[in-house]
Amino acid sequence: MSGTSNGSFPGEGYNPEVLRQLEAHRPIKMAIILALGVMITLGNVAVVTVISSAVPGWSRNSRYFLLSLTGADSAFGLVVMPLNLCVSLVKGYSDGPDSFCHVVAFFNAAVYSTCMYTLASISLERYVAVFYPLQYGSLLSRRRALLLIALAWGFPPVLLAPVSWPRGIIEVRFSAASLVCNPTYSSNVAYSLALTAFIFFPCSAVMTFCNLRLWAAAKRQRLKMRMRSRAGGNGPDVASRVLVPVMTVYYACWTPCMVILIYNATSGSGVPEWVEFVAVWLPTSNGFLNCIFYFWINKSFRRKFHMLLHKLCLGLCPSAEKILGCAKPVGTSAAPVWNNNNSLTERSSSVSSTCTLLTIAEETYI
Repeated sequence: MSGTSNGSFPGEGYNPEVLRQLEAHRPIKMAIILALGVMITLGNVAVVTVISSAVPGWSRNSRYFLLSLTGADSAFGLVVMPLNLCVSLVKGYSDGPDSFCHVVAFFNAAVYSTCMYTLASISLERYVAVFYPLQYGSLLSRRRALLLIALAWGFPPVLLAPVSWPRGIIEVRFSAASLVCNPTYSSNVAYSLALTAFIFFPCSAVMTFCNLRLWAAAKRQRLKMRMRSRAGGNGPDVASRVLVPVMTVYYACWTPCMVILIYNATSGSGVPEWVEFVAVWLPTSNGFLNCIFYFWINKSFRRKFHMLLHKLCLGLCPSAEKILGCAKPVGTSAAPVWNNNNSLTERSSSVSSTCTLLTIAEETYI
């Protein structure tokens, strides 16, 4: 199986040519992993700096969910990548499974799962905010929002606990192709498929349903406003501009990993080296892209970020204001969530439903 990754499957060796290829590619892969870790960490540090304090137009629950997402994304750069880089440096191609590899595989899977559950939670929160605005406070109170966040963080470790047990119900081995400790999914097909049934498929179903409903509602609202507009002008298609890329990126990042998981579990075979590496590490790039789609596309976030950056620059170098001709940031006040017509204005920059919500105003928001 030259050119095919076998490192995740016991009993399958590497021929000398494959070993030479893997050894030559290892520094390149480690550099890619390190670059991803730096990007994810810096991006989420910037996000935490902004949303740790109040952002105009963002509800309390939205901030809770987005902080939870930022924590899950940060874990990619602060937990997953350092652990796997450490394993890549100390593990050899012929090394068998050990307790440390089981722990690393557990943290890998737990962080991945928490991120998916958090994305689904944000989609659900946006769905309730848009379609049940009058009942939002009762349907999704502060206590229920925190319980939903606790579920997103607490359920995956319980579900994935067997992965951390040496000589448990599923085997774990170091994959020389992806440079991670991965469960040998073919060693317990039922458990492996159960993981997809409890994690990927329900989270994807929630996100798809909620975002399709939001997209359709925004489209209808935009059509009504176009018909009412005297000038007949077309406003920006926020639904297609935000929701479509959001779901496209989600499926592009997570589907290859799940497809290979199912393929490995059912067939017991490996996949080409670079296919496995890209599929395993692609979901981590979603941790950086979330910084763009969840936050940077939101005007309130960008405004707050610029204000904080301006204050930081002036604090470090007070004379920079005169040299660069910088103007003092204009303070912004939080816009009210409700207007007299009980329509919902801009609330949050959720990736899953977008950074704005439906209004009956001059422009359509999601």
